[in-house]
This record gives sequence, C-alpha cells and structure tokens, in this order.
Amino acid sequence: MKPIPAVRRRTAGLLMALALVSTATACGDDSADAAGGAQKVKFGYIADYSGSVALAVAQKQGLWKKAGIAPDLRVFTNGPLQVTALGTGDLDFGYLGPGALWLPASGRASIVSVNMLGLADRVIARPGSGIEKPADLKGKKVAVAEGTSGDMILDLALNEAGLKPDDITKVAMDASTVVTAFSSGQVDAAATWYPLIDTMKEKVPGLKEISRTQDYYPRMTFPNVFVTQPKLASGNPALVKKVTGVLKEAGDWIAAHPGESETVAADFLKLPADRLKGSTTYVKILPSAELAKLTQDGTVAGWFDQLAGVFSRMGKLPKAGKASDYYLGDLYTAAGKADRS
Repeated sequence: MKPIPAVRRRTAGLLMALALVSTATACGDDSADAAGGAQKVKFGYIADYSGSVALAVAQKQGLWKKAGIAPDLRVFTNGPLQVTALGTGDLDFGYLGPGALWLPASGRASIVSVNMLGLADRVIARPGSGIEKPADLKGKKVAVAEGTSGDMILDLALNEAGLKPDDITKVAMDASTVVTAFSSGQVDAAATWYPLIDTMKEKVPGLKEISRTQDYYPRMTFPNVFVTQPKLASGNPALVKKVTGVLKEAGDWIAAHPGESETVAADFLKLPADRLKGSTTYVKILPSAELAKLTQDGTVAGWFDQLAGVFSRMGKLPKAGKASDYYLGDLYTAAGKADRS
C-alpha cells in the first residue's frame, strides 16, 4: 500500500473534524425527522412539578407538534448536570432551579425564559430563641444546606440586616438533617423551604418565619428558568425562538389552570395524582404578557443581577456578567406562542 500524501492526510483530517462538529450540533440545526419534518431538540428536565410541568403541558396540548418540533425529553437530577450536557452538545435546552443560576451568570448557558418564581424559602427561628427579625440572627447557630436556595435566602436575610456570614455560626448539613437539627433544638434557626417546614411545624409549634422569599419581591425573587447552549442561541436563533414560543404558551396554560397543571405533571411523571397536589402553593406563575412587560422594563434582568450578587457573596461566582449577556430577553419578547417563524 502506498503512503497517503501529507496534503491528502490533512484534507482527510479536516473532513473528519468537520464531520464531528456536524454530528455534535445536528440536534440544534434545521434537520428534520423522518416521520414528519419536525425539528429535533434534546430537552432536559427535573422530575418534580416546577422542573417538568411546562414540558408536560406542551406535550399534552400538542404544542410541540404545532410548532414543528420533535422533542427528545431527558430527565436529570439537577441543573448543573444539564449545563454540563449543554456544553458537550448532549442537550440543546434544559431547566435550572434558582440555586443553579450562577451557571448562566458565568457564561455557561443562555436563559431563554423564566418558568416560575419560587416562594417556598424561609429563614425560621425556634420559639424562645430571641430571634424576631434578621438582625437578631447575630451570634446565633443557624442550620443550612449549603449551595441551595436555603443558603440564598439566608444570604439575603443577613445582607438586608447588615450582617456578614461570620456574624452567625453557620452549621452546614444536608436538607433532611436541617429538619432534625432544628426540631431537636440543636440550632437556634434554619434556612430551608416548604414542604420541609411543614414537617418542622408539627414538631416545633410556634416557630417563627424571620425572612421569606416574597419579602424581597419584586426587586428580588428566586426564578427557575429554561436555558440553551450559548452557541445554539447565536447560531440558530430561529429554532430557539420556536422553542421559547412553546414554553410561553405552556406557561400561559399553567397560569390559567394551576390546579389542573399539577395533575398533568403527575401524569407526565407517572405519579399518583395526589403526589403533586398543592405544588402551586409556593410558586408564582406569571403569564407571558406580564413576563414580557417585566423583561422590557428591566425588572427580570434586575432579578438576575441581584442573584449574581448573592452568588458572588457566597463565593460561587468570582466575576458575574451582566444579565443582558446571558438572558435572551429580546428573543423571549419577540417569540410568538408555539412560534412557527
């Protein structure tokens, strides 16, 4: 066999590299499936109410088909894993809870839509602890699951009171152990969320809510969001706009039918209908028209910028970009419901 000339080797290598790039990005291009010409997208979600309900409604209401999209829905246990999958091209879109929003702020994902706002987080205190307001946390022992939205609400409470993290004794533990520690009196206070707090109320009647998520609204809130690959947002904005249109229409249906949406999500997750009953109690679901208005007046970008400050104080985000760098607000506002454009 004759050796392959160097030029031919380089050409063959270039063609192979191009083929690999094409394969890695095929799901985010305009390729169509054999069944009906729909555009394929790989979409990640989390198997709880907030993390799945929009996709469940889009499926049940036929919104994907209406928009000409064939979704490949993939379940994940958390947001950071989805951002990793976005980076490798294994996902085109995904879902993030508020605790993972430092990842878009670090440039690793682009936010296409706010899903809903979390209202479940609290800083709570035991009766007799002497804690009546955030400033009273000084010198107290506080249990928290680090890196969670509980950690975020604690940061907000301390910051609002002019306190620093070392002004309290912060006891880091997992979320279930927070319940045990607070209930048994091992700590004076805890930063956690509902429905865990319901369990704590049964064991500690008279516990006090010192700081609540909604205390900071509308200046600050804890949104969960849908994200995409930054390169997909810049390389194929038409597809991103179509997907965003589906999410807008699904969100409007959820806002109009909150109770029924719990049943739709349970069916999607193959859970008993009563398992997700009450899931809408501690979320705020905004119709797309209101979200568009809040996007245009800068409120939504302000939420992300405020959260970037929280993550910076928590040491998770050394340098945060502006929300305008990673929130695709103009695209969200322009996207029509189940957009075909």
